[in-house]
Amino acid sequence: MNTTPSAAHHALAPRHVKFDWQHTPVQWLPGDAFATHTINVLHLLFPAGELWFCRVYNKVLPQITDPQVHADAKGFMRQEAIHARSHEGVLKHYHQTHGIDTDPFTDKIDHLFKHFLGEAPFGLKIGHTRFWIRQQLGTIAALEHFFGYLGHWVLNAKGLDEAQADPMMLDLLRWHGAEEVEHRMVAHTLFQHMGGNDLERVLHMLLVMGILLSLIYQGNRFMMKADPQRPRLVGFLRGWRDSAKAGHLPALGHVIAAAARYFGPRFTPGDEGDTAQALAYLASSPAASAAQHGGSFRG
Repeated sequence: MNTTPSAAHHALAPRHVKFDWQHTPVQWLPGDAFATHTINVLHLLFPAGELWFCRVYNKVLPQITDPQVHADAKGFMRQEAIHARSHEGVLKHYHQTHGIDTDPFTDKIDHLFKHFLGEAPFGLKIGHTRFWIRQQLGTIAALEHFFGYLGHWVLNAKGLDEAQADPMMLDLLRWHGAEEVEHRMVAHTLFQHMGGNDLERVLHMLLVMGILLSLIYQGNRFMMKADPQRPRLVGFLRGWRDSAKAGHLPALGHVIAAAARYFGPRFTPGDEGDTAQALAYLASSPAASAAQHGGSFRG
């Protein structure tokens, strides 16, 4: 099967961005602690999750027979490694500047990716079998669908600008989101290249939906309680509804619709997001522009 991406394909390159977090508050979205800490769950999830992506891709690289798929996988890995490092920087800032120790939560994330989704799930040493590698790739593809959707959303989230979100955090989110849109075909294409089928794709999305819903809920509660400003806890669905109405989060109905599209037999990530828009943001991103000249975005 020829799974090489076709139209408007371009080489994926890492952008060695750096961020200066010294002036970024914990509640970087003024007046909306709920949305702040819902999005902050991404910082909890990405360091371990995206390094796991890289470990799985490193394992599968020797088995990729299509040169273009191989090159895209390597480009994907390089971008994901920088994503992990950048979000880890936010967690270090929260700990060192604001006294928020995220280890109790991120330790659970580490366990998820190292054990449940790792090389010996439930004690079974199947990490290098073609079957398990394909399941790991399918899980990554399902996660990448959500991240691509969120990337497209954040690039168009005018509500974050209107709320005067911290510019450093907003650039991190949009730089990362733009790269998710840019490489949105890679995980799906590699999964297909390694023999992934529609039934597995559906099962992986069901698994990912359960994992993400649980982690976003738990992570929001963890960060709300750890916030030194002690924001008032609100019901999760009510909080999401209100934040989405303000344009600070995507509407839940739209998130569910994005997941539902993944189940379609003709699904392709190429129909999600806008590559030209993503590349335009990457050309203007303060952090990406500074990285191109060997510097960092200092606000």
